[in-house]
Amino acid sequence: QVQLVESGGGLVQPGGSLRLSCAASGFTLNRYTTGWFRQAPGKEREGVSCISSSVGSTYYTDSVKGRFTISRDNAKNTVYLQMNRLKPEDTAVYYCAALYGSRCPAVVKGDVGMDYWGKGTLVTVSS
Repeated sequence: QVQLVESGGGLVQPGGSLRLSCAASGFTLNRYTTGWFRQAPGKEREGVSCISSSVGSTYYTDSVKGRFTISRDNAKNTVYLQMNRLKPEDTAVYYCAALYGSRCPAVVKGDVGMDYWGKGTLVTVSS
């Protein structure tokens, strides 16, 4: 069964850190470009970061550059999003999604549709 499961969300104070995980089952994640997306209340979903298949090239939207880091553990078939120096405006439901092939940064820019989506994990940044 093909599945993407996010975890690691929660409540954190401004300036804090969280690490999100996106665990895949039923397919091999390093053959796919994996993207992290987020949707804040009342706003459209936006691309945050992606990591391409194979070589693992990465891309970040401007608002998270220097604060977020995407990575992949092929042995665990999992992609991570390390989020540092979190801000209240980072509050959102975070989703991971996968698209076959090397399609980063098109994934973040919204230029392509994704093959698989997770159900999301809520990140709340608040004091």
